[in-house]
Amino acid sequence: MTPRRGSSTGWPVIAAYALVCAATQILWLTYAAITTETARRYGVPVSAVGWLAEIFPLLYVALAIPAGILLDRWFRPALAAGGGLVALGGLARLGGETFAWAMAGQVLVAVAQPVVLSGVSKLAGEYLPADRRATGIAIGSAGNFVGMLLALLLGPTLGAHGQLERLLAVEAVLAVVPAVALAVVLRRPAHQGDEHAAIEGSAARALWQLPAMRTMCGLVFLGFGIFVALATWLQTLLHPDHVSETTAGVLLVGMVIAGIVGCAVLPPLVARNDSERSFMRAVVLVACVGCVTLGAVPWLGVRALALVVMGAMLLPALPVILTAAEQLAGAAAGTAGAIVWMAGNLGGLAVALLVQILVHHPLAAFLAMGAVSLLGLPLAARVTTPDGRLTLFAGGASAADTG
Repeated sequence: MTPRRGSSTGWPVIAAYALVCAATQILWLTYAAITTETARRYGVPVSAVGWLAEIFPLLYVALAIPAGILLDRWFRPALAAGGGLVALGGLARLGGETFAWAMAGQVLVAVAQPVVLSGVSKLAGEYLPADRRATGIAIGSAGNFVGMLLALLLGPTLGAHGQLERLLAVEAVLAVVPAVALAVVLRRPAHQGDEHAAIEGSAARALWQLPAMRTMCGLVFLGFGIFVALATWLQTLLHPDHVSETTAGVLLVGMVIAGIVGCAVLPPLVARNDSERSFMRAVVLVACVGCVTLGAVPWLGVRALALVVMGAMLLPALPVILTAAEQLAGAAAGTAGAIVWMAGNLGGLAVALLVQILVHHPLAAFLAMGAVSLLGLPLAARVTTPDGRLTLFAGGASAADTG
């Protein structure tokens, strides 16, 4: 018996999915906080260790659209396989104390990540009633930020001082358990009808032709790009003001925690009040003012407050946009989520590279990020709340039909 669209049986699926998302981020950022220690342990340059993380956005951009197609056509098997591949990647890193084994595990997780992360909108659409999907997407998205937070904490506490194997073993468990749980809960089908709907033509092309989808992707490109640039370069940018690596790490942790709290509170409120346009405008302005404050104000307390406020607004913007993408795309929500995440990863690469060029000029770098954020104002002004779903089903069935 399949659960009705209005049933509450979808929450265990959402919870298991959020834990798998957290695992992908933990494995992605395993070596970020212990780069020097990892390079020494594997006998490779620090730049080589960087590729253990950089392979993720590169493969995401390459695999996002195929991942979305897989999710739209074979949703539950594809998502369960993605979770299994994450677990396999975590286990592969235990195969030997060499850089090759570490890279092999990272590649497996990086291949799985587009499938896993892109599934959040479609998962909520399949398993939750319409009035609870914003909350479900927010919980699933928050799993990513919880994983980032755990990675920043676990690396220095478990992996430092020659204890890398202990860290890898713990993280393998954190990957395997959620993957098994997700495979179990996905055995229960979602509501009947949508999962196996055929998609006419190219869903990605049809979605990209919609101005609303391009607007959402532009906002994610800018917002996620600024977040990734801050996470990558904050310590280097603050170093001239004698901010230590430990202190910069604490600032980033505070930013992520604020974002997790924001993800729990803001997206459902925004969806309930149909205030997407006002919210996105506020996000753009907060990002701009925050970046200028980080560059112009030398006091650590003010900078910490700026990062907390930025985290509380920037991170919840992602589930807000993913909710809108699910409303717009209907049964093509897997492809829509993949496109949104691909835009975010492209933004992360582009803005981080821009900041890298200016990294020895902190004020210029922060002002550049502020200017980048302002590019989102005209996009925020074009944000609309979808009043129906895109017609992409074979036979022309109305996508506005949520029955």
